[in-house]
Amino acid sequence: MKYQTRKKAIILLEDGTIFHGKAVGDKDGKAVGEVCFNTGMTGYQEIFTDPSYFGQLMVTTNAHIGNYGTLAEESEADKAKISGLICKNFSYTHSRPAADSSLQEFLDDSNLFAISDVDTRALVTYIRENGAMNAIISTDVDNIEGLKKELAEVPDMNGLELASKVSTNEPYYFGNENATYKIAALDVGIKKNILRNFEKRDVYVKVFPYNATYEEMSEWNPDGYFLSNGPGDPQPLESAINLTKAILEKDHPLFGICLGHQIIAIANGIKTYKMHHGHRGINHPVKNLITGKGEITSQNHGFSVDKAETEANSEVEITHICLNDDTVGGIAMKNKNCFSVQYHPEASPGPHDASYLFDDFMDRIKRAKA
Repeated sequence: MKYQTRKKAIILLEDGTIFHGKAVGDKDGKAVGEVCFNTGMTGYQEIFTDPSYFGQLMVTTNAHIGNYGTLAEESEADKAKISGLICKNFSYTHSRPAADSSLQEFLDDSNLFAISDVDTRALVTYIRENGAMNAIISTDVDNIEGLKKELAEVPDMNGLELASKVSTNEPYYFGNENATYKIAALDVGIKKNILRNFEKRDVYVKVFPYNATYEEMSEWNPDGYFLSNGPGDPQPLESAINLTKAILEKDHPLFGICLGHQIIAIANGIKTYKMHHGHRGINHPVKNLITGKGEITSQNHGFSVDKAETEANSEVEITHICLNDDTVGGIAMKNKNCFSVQYHPEASPGPHDASYLFDDFMDRIKRAKA
């Protein structure tokens, strides 16, 4: 359906800058969050449903969004997790025969407000130059002062704990209960494709809430432990940090992705910090310092592990470097069965250069069991 007359909408940044657009559909709406952008040319459904984006207004840099609709099995969570969507051209119709709904229907089901007809090139350039910041999108275009007051109440992402907002409330299982291996996964914002990658490697996964204790997870007697991706600042996650320290003390096989990677660093006394505008896209180059090979990777993070402190830590080595800005892309402990990466080897959306990391984890588990 193509709406002939659509409501005017604005993006109001916390520094007072305003960008103009139009509401998607025919409804009034409003959403707040940290404005960020993803440079991926495809995979918008996976991006919108990634729990790591909770609390963020997503700007898509691809000019056309929605043209291939959505398909339920491609979601990373049960519904969209972003706070709102900002795009250039929004497609109300889709051409993919396999799609089971349009993007608008999908967003409506998630009660998500979106605006289009935005000069996204100008907006992304502004974010690149001035950094990620809180913003509000709204059709209440004549109430700038009121919107500014609402925006002033939105908490800053720095220091914000969000894992509890997206984690499971109760433990659950994924995969074949007769699988050869068992992994206990801490859900601080886990993506379904991570679980699918474990399942196809003959693993039965038990997923635990963000505040699970070592005693609760170890009672299941898993062969390895996994710390998931997720949103927000890792520093407030004291229970996850303490859990990680306990796992490391016992020297169980441990693998972390994204937020899980940052938690492992903090458990080793290494600081994390808020990045200027983060890494969000599906074409970020990474160098594996162990093999010397390059990888094109999917990334989504606004925090990073301090490189100088990592290099100074005698127990940890840097295994991967993000080539765009020389930030830490991966670490491994020298005397513990533990490693982690800042990017997304589950590749949803692609690419698949880093999927070998799941095999590396399985090799660590197999050696530990031998």
